[in-house]
Amino acid sequence: MKIKWVLVLATLLCWGIASADEEGLAWESLSDQQQEVLGQFAENWDSLSAERRERLSSGADRWLSMDADQRDAARQRFSQWRGLTDEQRARIRDRYSDYRRMTPEDRRALRQARDRFKDLSPERRRELRRRFQDMTPEQRKRIRDRIRNRGSDSSRPRPSPRD
Repeated sequence: MKIKWVLVLATLLCWGIASADEEGLAWESLSDQQQEVLGQFAENWDSLSAERRERLSSGADRWLSMDADQRDAARQRFSQWRGLTDEQRARIRDRYSDYRRMTPEDRRALRQARDRFKDLSPERRRELRRRFQDMTPEQRKRIRDRIRNRGSDSSRPRPSPRD
């Protein structure tokens, strides 16, 4: 009988801890600076998911660690984001999700390809964009696969950007 009660109490204790975790951060647990940054969420804070509260708290910390130039750049990026259509935002989120699932090597190869592209002249970039847009989905996939494979095969000679 005692074992049953111990099990019941242990279960209730674990459930209480788990439900406290699900509640997430309390508004009162945020610093004064975080509360100031997140002021627009104060009234609805308790109705936000624990994950959303955690992300907002982390975002406030990042914001507070930025200098004035970084904050201006962040405001500009946010303004651009708000100007996008829902479809454009969804496509960006999907691409970011794909990026996060890539191996570190694939991410590095993608960044290197982007850097090589940025080093090209504006005319060459326009031409490559046009050619890419004119490709079939299968051709585009082959190009993406080739870029990914470049990062994992450093022994193969690389063609120049003009090839």
